Amino acid sequence: MTTTPLNTPTIHQLSNGLTIIAEQLPVEAVNLNVWFQVGSAVEPDPINGMAHFLEHMMFKGTPNLKPGDFDRLVEQRGGVMNAATSQDYTHYYITTAPKDFAELAPLQLELVSNPSLPEDEFIREKKVVLEEIRRSEDNTMRRTYARAMETCFESLPYRRPVLGPAEVISDVTPEQMREFHQQWYHPGTMTVSVVGNLPVETLIETVTGAWETIAPQCDPPSPKTVSFPEPEAPFREIVRRSYTDPQLQQARLVMLWRVPGLNDLQETYPLDVVAAILGQGKVSRLFRQLREEEKLVSAIAAGNSSQKLQGNFSISARLPEENLDKVETAIQDQIRRLQEEPISELDLNRIQTKIANRYIFANEKPSDRANLYGYFFSQLGDLQPAFNYPEIIRHLTPKDVQEAAQKYLSPEAYGIVTLSPPALTKKQAD
Repeated sequence: MTTTPLNTPTIHQLSNGLTIIAEQLPVEAVNLNVWFQVGSAVEPDPINGMAHFLEHMMFKGTPNLKPGDFDRLVEQRGGVMNAATSQDYTHYYITTAPKDFAELAPLQLELVSNPSLPEDEFIREKKVVLEEIRRSEDNTMRRTYARAMETCFESLPYRRPVLGPAEVISDVTPEQMREFHQQWYHPGTMTVSVVGNLPVETLIETVTGAWETIAPQCDPPSPKTVSFPEPEAPFREIVRRSYTDPQLQQARLVMLWRVPGLNDLQETYPLDVVAAILGQGKVSRLFRQLREEEKLVSAIAAGNSSQKLQGNFSISARLPEENLDKVETAIQDQIRRLQEEPISELDLNRIQTKIANRYIFANEKPSDRANLYGYFFSQLGDLQPAFNYPEIIRHLTPKDVQEAAQKYLSPEAYGIVTLSPPALTKKQAD
């Protein structure tokens, strides 16, 4: 398919494998995003959570920067910084004024490439991470998600928490972290995306010059082979998991299907449309039926998550416990309807416009663009899907959508997780 690109970045690759993606955007800011092809999915069980813990430790200084120096320098110049760890990637970013970019960019690259990982800071930050795990386990939404992923995947590492279990994090050592950093944080796994109001040549030269200064200080990579299990087969029956959650006032329901991920990208597009038809927005089928008309749920949504190895399609609801069976049956019926009756061209065009525009509107700022480029290149080694997404969505037909629902969303085979509030005692009921 030939389309007009949404954006026009320049890709520049250094001889050591480091990829730099740069684009000038006439907004008075520059966003530098440093992406690594490492997340919780590559961790062996004995160090599950290491990628996230390491993200915390990156801000604890280098041989040339004391802990806190980088934070202070960025904040003094009115910049913002943060980082995030997922299952398939970790990225670090700063947004600065264009005049400050040449000073701050080398420091950001030095932090991620040559961290000191001092033992005293390691001990202190471990307590912070353990508290984050505790808070996560005390969060209803995160508990529900964790139960859902454990049900959806039997062998893929997506079934584990990104933060890792407290008992694992309690035992990891600074030496294990240094080995993990040396294995994964090097030019071959690294994508630097930079977008803002400076010439492309200046952006690339600044990053290249910074790397040439930093590289001699870095330890050589120690790559190790990581083998992943194959994508899991679709559910062959309904797999139920039920839990009681003492913090709930209403029940939670999550229905799950194993679907293609980024490694089978073309199959994911119609599933994005299916999710929008069923449960995204106030005119989606499940919202209209179950919340507005029948008033069986207080909230309902559908989503298609495309992780690298395998995706998952989910429908989740918040509802009174006594409505669980009715809602599950209604969801099954709506899936059958989508499989048996192609959506009208008029309805499909409306949904396609909504999805495409939402994508375009979400990629207007320098930080949005840098995130977009870093994500697609780090995960796929290709930016074309980032440009083509709106047009691909607009060119899907009712038959494409119907066939995706038929192929991947069986109403007779899926995972289902329900969490219910504790049963009332007779005294409470009275």
